[in-house]
Amino acid sequence: MLTRGDDYPLHQTPEPVAIAQAERNFYDRYFFNGYSADGTLFFAAALGVYPQLDIIDAAFCVMTEGVQHNLRASRRLRGERLDLQVGPIRVEVVEPLQRLRLIVGDNASPLRADLTFTARHAAIEEPRFTRRQGARLQMDYTRLTQNGGWSGEVTVAGRTLAIDPARHLGTRDRSWGIRPIGAPESQPAPAAAAPQFWWLWMPLNFPDASAFFHSNDDAAGAAWNRRGAIVPDGADPREFTVADIGCVYHPGTRRLSRVQLEPWPGCSLTVTPRGPAFFMSGLGYLHPSWGHGMDHGAEPAVAYDVASAGFETPPGLANLHVQVPADAELVIDGRMRRGHGAVEQLFLGPHAASGLTGMLEPSR
Repeated sequence: MLTRGDDYPLHQTPEPVAIAQAERNFYDRYFFNGYSADGTLFFAAALGVYPQLDIIDAAFCVMTEGVQHNLRASRRLRGERLDLQVGPIRVEVVEPLQRLRLIVGDNASPLRADLTFTARHAAIEEPRFTRRQGARLQMDYTRLTQNGGWSGEVTVAGRTLAIDPARHLGTRDRSWGIRPIGAPESQPAPAAAAPQFWWLWMPLNFPDASAFFHSNDDAAGAAWNRRGAIVPDGADPREFTVADIGCVYHPGTRRLSRVQLEPWPGCSLTVTPRGPAFFMSGLGYLHPSWGHGMDHGAEPAVAYDVASAGFETPPGLANLHVQVPADAELVIDGRMRRGHGAVEQLFLGPHAASGLTGMLEPSR
């Protein structure tokens, strides 16, 4: 099957580009978020390509005035991996690793957008994520991450909001590889343990620097993938890891109220989520019917719904995965920088290092 991608020097195997590999769960994905410093606006978008499932899907969400608006779309891929339009949602790579454009055209929902993301630093390649359940490969993927500024406009519920990079910053990532997608496995691995996934990701913007930290921990709290980086504008990143994460939870919940790190002696990072929580299910994560790679039929499908932005206690499975707007303080050699960003968390199952037990039991 030949497609437009075959005219670019992108081949990784003897097959045409449309043939990713034999792995059913192979995916290739864009993610974006953006926010105003005052917390009045938070938006996010995603677009995923699933070659072996012949599906491409996308979503665009806006959280403002206490409401989260969710627009989702899906269609058959038909092997064409360079056509990045799904219903009204389109991603354009204007300048690779520097500028990308996100467009939400006419549709039946109250959401429209024409936004351009401009990176403020070179892309950071995170450590490869590889995880098995018994002998079965569950995850094996690479991700790049960048902070930057947004320009353009967003229309929501009849209001058009001007977006400019001086007031609206955010993060974008690209990941590709293998992770669970589409319909659930019909025969799970018999040796699989009870579900457990502790994921923390904090991309942060400061006036003259960016900061990133992520950790995937096992049930005991030992990290199987953890790294941070601080990137001064115009300079190379300084990477770090930490043995301990200072996590404080809101009592009776699994939601973080503060995270503290000491990247190296003389450097401290304190992050304070201030809410309300943005539910990642708006982008398909853990969504019961709009999960990533789900087949919605031969004809293109588009759906819109709203949710009350908030802080559910205790969270159910569909709203367990969240990004929460956050304030941050970075101190290096006595100099304080204040910034903003997001705390993404998905805490399923136990995490002994922070006192979480059971599947969804809240902290004490």
